[in-house]
Amino acid sequence: MALETMNVVCIGSGYVGSVTGTAFALLGQNTTIIDIDTSKVEMINSGKSPIYEPGLEALIQYAVEQKVLKAETSYKSVEDADVIFIGVGTPSKEDGTADLQYVKAAARDIGTALRNHKGFPVIINKSTVSIGTAEVVATIIEEASGLQAAKDFAVVSNPEFLREGYAVEDVFFPDRIVVGFNSDKANEIMQQLYARMLSRERYEEGLLRVLPELRPYMEKEKPVYFTTDTKSSEMLKYASNAFLAVKISYINEIAMLSERLGANALEVAKGMGLDSRIGNKFLEISSGWSGSCFPKDTAELLATSQKYNREIKLVNAAMEANDAMHNYVIEKIKTVLKSLNGKTVGILGLTFKPNTDDARKTQAEVIIRNLIDLGVNVRVHDPQGVPMFQKYNPKLVEGSSNAIVYCEQAEDVAERADAILLLTHWQEYLQIDWQKMSQMVRMGSASNAVHDGAYILDTRNFLDKQKLVELGFFYQGLGY
Repeated sequence: MALETMNVVCIGSGYVGSVTGTAFALLGQNTTIIDIDTSKVEMINSGKSPIYEPGLEALIQYAVEQKVLKAETSYKSVEDADVIFIGVGTPSKEDGTADLQYVKAAARDIGTALRNHKGFPVIINKSTVSIGTAEVVATIIEEASGLQAAKDFAVVSNPEFLREGYAVEDVFFPDRIVVGFNSDKANEIMQQLYARMLSRERYEEGLLRVLPELRPYMEKEKPVYFTTDTKSSEMLKYASNAFLAVKISYINEIAMLSERLGANALEVAKGMGLDSRIGNKFLEISSGWSGSCFPKDTAELLATSQKYNREIKLVNAAMEANDAMHNYVIEKIKTVLKSLNGKTVGILGLTFKPNTDDARKTQAEVIIRNLIDLGVNVRVHDPQGVPMFQKYNPKLVEGSSNAIVYCEQAEDVAERADAILLLTHWQEYLQIDWQKMSQMVRMGSASNAVHDGAYILDTRNFLDKQKLVELGFFYQGLGY
């Protein structure tokens, strides 16, 4: 019997759970987000987003007002849920493999809540998990519930491909929906769950009513519903992220070589991107990939391949190249400023990309620590990432040893600075009062006699070079 309205539960209110839960609520499903953090639960129930993601808070507010979305700390809603998403964190362990303790804990709690379930619930691994985790989760649920997998419930793999900063667009207008299953009945339920997303039904009543600026996405080709087995689905997520990491590392190495040989890597990347076999995405030169996904996922894939004596050498090389790119940024600053001891560097951007507050495992963390070790005084600004950066780097807070100064205004990073380093290409940084900053920096700090202006290293080739040079700065980008 087709389920016109389904009871959907999302375990975890992070980037995966909050976005996924809100999307299905707006598609007319009765949705509950479960989280042990009472503050996040209260935020959702009051119509606020527990994370920074453009457009998400407006959607949550509307869904709560329409009484199709709620949050709670208990697993009560699991008892009559049709589908249950597991969207909890899977951080890396010291050996690089994924830590599944939160996934396993969620599975035990789900199993306990399902003991008296009368239907055929589908448990969906939405988190990025090790290959074989669907079977692990099924076993845990069997033990906790007394139910039998495939007969009384099913576990499927349905990896997320959300880009932080564009998660709303990605959840409603995905390129593909990947479902790994070992039960035909589970696949039928998953097809019902995604039917409105595949046909874009109810978009006018929910998504586009709240965010009409997303209407142009309606012209995008509808997603492919791709089915496979659970292990292949789990592998597919790791393989996709690792491939993108390899692509970024490759163009960054081309950029370093181009600088040495006098070529322009920006032109090289543009020309490469015109080849349909290559494409222009993920060919942007930068200080390296980082964040909460790529480092974790590449480490897990590499560790797994090594454990089974099938090391993926390209992934290993990409990780080494990425570390080298972080160090290359430091070397460029050394080349210009010479000794860094006692120098001041102002840094723009702490998040791994713009339009997110995610400052976990970022290039900024690595570069800032290296600068501090070299005796540099560091001043930083980020529109959204400071709280999370401080949370994950408690030793780098004002008042502690090796402290950095957190600036409320972007211009303040320039105060008596010898160099300014742009790491995250926030649009706000194009609106900075650079003339004011030119009066705040230490002019003549560049040691190269040819360049006597304060140094700007733009690791995203994002700023207006001509304007900055006219203001007296010594500007460098990456790759040319």
